[in-house]
Amino acid sequence: MLEPKEKYEDTHLYRIRHSLAHIMAQAVLEMFPEAKYTIGPPIENGFYYDFDLPRTLTPEDLERIEARMRQIVRGHHDFRKRVVSADEARQLFKDQPYKLELIDDLERGSTDEHGHPLHEKPEISIYVHDTFVDLCRGPHVANTREIPLEAFKLMHVAGAYWRGDEKNKQLQRIYGTAWETVQQLQEYLWQLEEAKKRDHRKLGRELEIFIFDDEVGPGLPLWLPNGGVMIEELEKLAKEMEEKAGYVRVRTPHVTKEDLFYRSGHLPYYAESMYPPMELEGVRYYIKPMNCPMHHKIFASKQRSYRDLPLRLAEYGTCYRYEKSGELFGLMRVRSMQMNDAHIYVAEEQFEEEFMAVIDLYLKYFDLFDIEKYLMRLSLHSKSGLGKKYVDNERLWLKTEDMVRSALKKHGIPFVEAEDEAAFYGPKIDVQIWSAIGREFTLATNQVDFAVPARFDLHFTNRHGVEEVPLCIHRAPLSTHERMIGFLIEHYAGAFPVWLSPEQVRLIPITDAQNEYAQTISRQLRDQGIRASADLSAQRMNAKIRAAQMMKVPYMLIVGENEMKAGLVSLRLRDGTQQNNIPLEGFIARVKERISTRAKDL
Repeated sequence: MLEPKEKYEDTHLYRIRHSLAHIMAQAVLEMFPEAKYTIGPPIENGFYYDFDLPRTLTPEDLERIEARMRQIVRGHHDFRKRVVSADEARQLFKDQPYKLELIDDLERGSTDEHGHPLHEKPEISIYVHDTFVDLCRGPHVANTREIPLEAFKLMHVAGAYWRGDEKNKQLQRIYGTAWETVQQLQEYLWQLEEAKKRDHRKLGRELEIFIFDDEVGPGLPLWLPNGGVMIEELEKLAKEMEEKAGYVRVRTPHVTKEDLFYRSGHLPYYAESMYPPMELEGVRYYIKPMNCPMHHKIFASKQRSYRDLPLRLAEYGTCYRYEKSGELFGLMRVRSMQMNDAHIYVAEEQFEEEFMAVIDLYLKYFDLFDIEKYLMRLSLHSKSGLGKKYVDNERLWLKTEDMVRSALKKHGIPFVEAEDEAAFYGPKIDVQIWSAIGREFTLATNQVDFAVPARFDLHFTNRHGVEEVPLCIHRAPLSTHERMIGFLIEHYAGAFPVWLSPEQVRLIPITDAQNEYAQTISRQLRDQGIRASADLSAQRMNAKIRAAQMMKVPYMLIVGENEMKAGLVSLRLRDGTQQNNIPLEGFIARVKERISTRAKDL
């Protein structure tokens, strides 16, 4: 697991990256004195700065800029902060229109120097090092000698609209990365290269798991047969785990009348992420972005008592959300998704046990998929968002947030807190996980709903004969098929454990004379519930082995004349390990054991 850390903004690494953004801007302005510069914040893994330049930058330019940055760092320059008036700032940046716009915003108190919204009017400050002056609130290193000379690198240039608005001018954004040691930089660069090899979009096509098609539409994946197998295996896993935990399964339609989403509150709070309505016979319908309103209707379908609770309703429901085109990303951000959804209705005194049972389910999945690094993020409301972004009930917000916080602390679950990130109806746990190469993913959420059950008049009779409104826990430990499979492709680099592999065994006859034997064994394996096929193509044996390895098939069974006469097989694992002339029965027993136990190794 990952222990909570100090806030990024408070770290020395943040100050190094922020300082390098200024140093990069100095180098760029020395190369292009007529350049207009905008903002340059630290970001995860590095920093960037946006420039309005007279020409497009080349890779050679980046080399020159980086070399000049190292010269500046070697100069051991102090970073000095000075608070200035708006008029003095305008004079300092009189030839920089983007800075003047930011100064106007700062004077009004609407945004900071990076364009982020502010609730209070800030001071206006500048930072000076060497010959460079920038509008900035910091923080920075005290002196450039604190910056490791060989632990930063400029990465690439991208286009970026001023303030993220496509109506504004497009600028050139230079990205850099920076670390506290050369080893950390090298590890990060290795991780980037490894991530390219593991990119789920690339491997998803090569392994024939999913595709996208322009005529179908962006963000709407088509699952190929191999992807269909993986979906079936994940659903089977979820059903087994949830049946043991006392869930019952339900099914709900893909469309519903708009009144349902007004009642749930989703339309006022969530309309921008929903597909537009369709009108039939004078009634407006929406395709569903989530399953919870319909699950609430199922809860309300009969009278409930405390004896019925907790009630755990589960569904792998397909939902549709209108993500903006620029935000779509392979399987990670899509418009159609099949969600490992469930809603748990509990009395208040049952909350902690049920909430922690959900967390325990996450931990079991983490162990199964070899996810060693994870973090729970408690997402809270903000008081300023009440009635706008969040349900207007400060008392219940504070109460349920404390219930979640107390449960996590009591059971020793590491977590961090994030303000203004909750669901509109209650606090939630956002689950962050890291893949085998250290890439971070947001997997799913575990949400507490104190508001919507009352909107649906949900109630149960407690043991004293009094009606109460239940709390509802929304949870999706396996996320969506789309996001989970995208993560697993990258986590395993496509080399899935045998239980999850779309094709588990491939028979490879050495010559055509063994084709019938290979087919016979393939049928035997399928009869035993093992996904097997025989490669009867005209290619040579070595080409067939390479083809199976390219598809990352766990087991290859090579059959030649000797194996056929003896009724044996020769086993080759996808890592190249071989075991010749083994009994088929022993191999079948081995594979079935690996599948039934969902073993991590072959």
